[in-house]
Amino acid sequence: PFLRLLEAQLQDQKREHEEEVEALKNQVDAMKEELEKQHQAFLQTLQLSPEAQVEFGLQQEITRLTNENLDLKELLEKLEKNEKKLKKQLKIYMKKVQDFEASQVTVPAERRQHERNMQVVVQRKEKDFQGMLEYYKEDEPLLIRNLVT
Repeated sequence: PFLRLLEAQLQDQKREHEEEVEALKNQVDAMKEELEKQHQAFLQTLQLSPEAQVEFGLQQEITRLTNENLDLKELLEKLEKNEKKLKKQLKIYMKKVQDFEASQVTVPAERRQHERNMQVVVQRKEKDFQGMLEYYKEDEPLLIRNLVT
């Protein structure tokens, strides 16, 4: 069971690494394309008269700023949608907290302590410890032997 857990963790890390490498390769390719475009534009501007070079440069800057502006508007829209969603979730959670607090008034102290203990356990189960391993003390020699081999 321990080796399978370790193998699964290793496979997950390998998959994540491969995805990262692929994303970086795509980013490098995009940068190469952009560099090539800029190089071609630079070669074209060298052949133009000084006035035409200035006008071409201004046109390029206007295009760049327009694209950047559109990207920022898109980002703003996404953030506004996310803000609305989070506000809705906050209202829902606030209502749940109020309901829970109202129910706590009627629940005996002994039961409240039991519920708190259960909440702590649930919180611990939800945490994701990458690289951590849970095992029984009596299985330690077997685990160490498997790790060494």
